[in-house]
Amino acid sequence: MNINIYYGGRGLIGDPTLYVIDKMQEVLEELHVKVNRYHLHDSKNSILTLPQTLKEADGVILASTVEWYGIGGYMQQFLDACWLYGDKETISKIYMCPVVMSTTYGEREGKLTLTTAWEILGGRPCSGICGYIADTAMLEMNESYTNIIEKKAENMYRTIKQKVASFPASNQAVKQSISRTQHIDLTPQESEQLSEFVSDDSYVQRQKEDLQELADLFKGMLNESPEETRERYKLAFQRVFKPIANCRCKYLLKIDGKQFFSLTIQDNNLACTYENIFEADVEMSMENKVLEDILAGRMTFQRAFMSGAMKMKGDFSAFRNLDQIFVFIEQ
Repeated sequence: MNINIYYGGRGLIGDPTLYVIDKMQEVLEELHVKVNRYHLHDSKNSILTLPQTLKEADGVILASTVEWYGIGGYMQQFLDACWLYGDKETISKIYMCPVVMSTTYGEREGKLTLTTAWEILGGRPCSGICGYIADTAMLEMNESYTNIIEKKAENMYRTIKQKVASFPASNQAVKQSISRTQHIDLTPQESEQLSEFVSDDSYVQRQKEDLQELADLFKGMLNESPEETRERYKLAFQRVFKPIANCRCKYLLKIDGKQFFSLTIQDNNLACTYENIFEADVEMSMENKVLEDILAGRMTFQRAFMSGAMKMKGDFSAFRNLDQIFVFIEQ
């Protein structure tokens, strides 16, 4: 059995939540459970990739400390990452025990927040622990508190071992009705890849710098006629076209919301037309300046999508092939 502990506090000395999860870890390891522990404050630059660590977990402990209001930013970021990039099928099989200790007020609300969030993700919540502890010495010196913690850890172990069933919760329906990722059918592997891009700060910063550098380039194209622009686009795509085996795809680009530019690929042949083709495998919508950025070699199709500069719908695998078929050399 594998149980992951995700600690969303700040790691301060005397944090009562740390004492609780230390005790729970001791009990679980005595029961021969493999425990993996993640301190989110130490992994703040890679929180968006942590949903990948859920793959082998049978259960998780989400632990946070209420220091003034709510469960804290690190835990919220982790839950956001699970919603955006986590494999919902994997999460649906994982039991979660919430642990929320408060040094001010709001431990019950924090526990409810974690339970509700996990249910919306489709997971299975267990009975958790919450309490107001102003001084960790209260936990260390009170044997009855220690017994409560140990019993909770044992109950979590039994729940997972026996695969205890529970009634469905109404808030699980939210996952099906408001999921922002439904319009793009991503596999778990593709979701992981997207989360790695988003968590790379240098990658995002480089995008912003590249876009800024292109501002002057666009100014020099203002006097170009529409016919000249269309011909330049065609030549640009034809010049860098590198066909891949067994590729038959139709791409439709909608530029500035009014102009259509289509790319039809059949094996080693490329056809570029300015018309709205139906049944395109991938449809993309972008501003003219974003397309100019791509043609200049300072932006890829995937980076444009990741930064929100371009919208797309259709076959995500075919979309990923674009940057292999059209390799615009950086100038």
